[in-house]
Amino acid sequence: MKILVTGGTGYIGSHTCCELLENDFEVVIVDNFFNSSPDVVGKIEEISKKKVSFYEGDVCDKAFLKGVFEKEKIDAVIHFAGYKAVGESVKKPLMYYRNNLDSTITLLEVMQEFGCKKIVFSSSATVYGNPEKLPITEDFPLHTTNPYGTTKLMIEDILKDLYVSDNDWAIAILRYFNPIGAHKSGLIGENPNGIPNNLMPYIVKVANHELEQLSVFGNDYNTVDGTGVRDYIHVVDLAKGHIKAIEKVLKDNGVDAYNLGTGNGYSVLQLVNTFMEVNGINVPYKIVERRSGDIDACYASTDKANEKLNWHAELGIEEMCRDAYNFVLKNK
Repeated sequence: MKILVTGGTGYIGSHTCCELLENDFEVVIVDNFFNSSPDVVGKIEEISKKKVSFYEGDVCDKAFLKGVFEKEKIDAVIHFAGYKAVGESVKKPLMYYRNNLDSTITLLEVMQEFGCKKIVFSSSATVYGNPEKLPITEDFPLHTTNPYGTTKLMIEDILKDLYVSDNDWAIAILRYFNPIGAHKSGLIGENPNGIPNNLMPYIVKVANHELEQLSVFGNDYNTVDGTGVRDYIHVVDLAKGHIKAIEKVLKDNGVDAYNLGTGNGYSVLQLVNTFMEVNGINVPYKIVERRSGDIDACYASTDKANEKLNWHAELGIEEMCRDAYNFVLKNK
């Protein structure tokens, strides 16, 4: 089976490509390197000892995308391509709405034209907004607190409407919690361009003396130590969840959403302290004002993914912290 991976050189996309190749899928990657690097393609091939087909371009460009589908016989798609920073989306909402919605609609139109109706969509736990209770299950009310989350929720609605219009579609919506860590080889990991918007890449840049100190956004949340609590999941576990989701859509039509997390919540300071402990390194930090759009706590119930996809996370917070820093050390 040949799988098109949009945003396949990105953080989650690259790890998923490795897992696809490990499971004997053929991989076609489309990416424009907005938040990734061209050398990732070679690293995916080095890890897997297999070749991928790569096309540089924008998923919003319909002519380009049609060209890819004309050259490759695509069986299913994993759609990662999109902007993903909560804080940036609050400052630049139009950029997020334009890119995330346009890329997805364009992709779905081209898929429909070529009779490819199987897709795994990279969604987010942000679609749950500020949940009234925890852990979060897939049937919770959906609402958002920032434009990034709103684009994900709008795309989920588009996918559900698409299935209503045509029951030949097979759609898996994966609601991620907080992926961190890196491949054990140290060849691929999270390495965003510019100043990181997410916590772990910022921690590792401080540990590596690329940045002076970590800013912890708020210490007055209703949590164990006042800092925000999130469900951190190892990126390799997350990537393996995509394999289970692809197997599901290749077998069964329908549309359904699944949480991919560990079911455990850790605070910002718990993550920072674990990172320092397992890696034997200091990470200076300061408490600053809350960030617009953030919530107290967010962690998953993963029972549905366990039952329906036969998937569960296996790696703990120590492995996440160790592998994240190993990636930095290997790529100095």
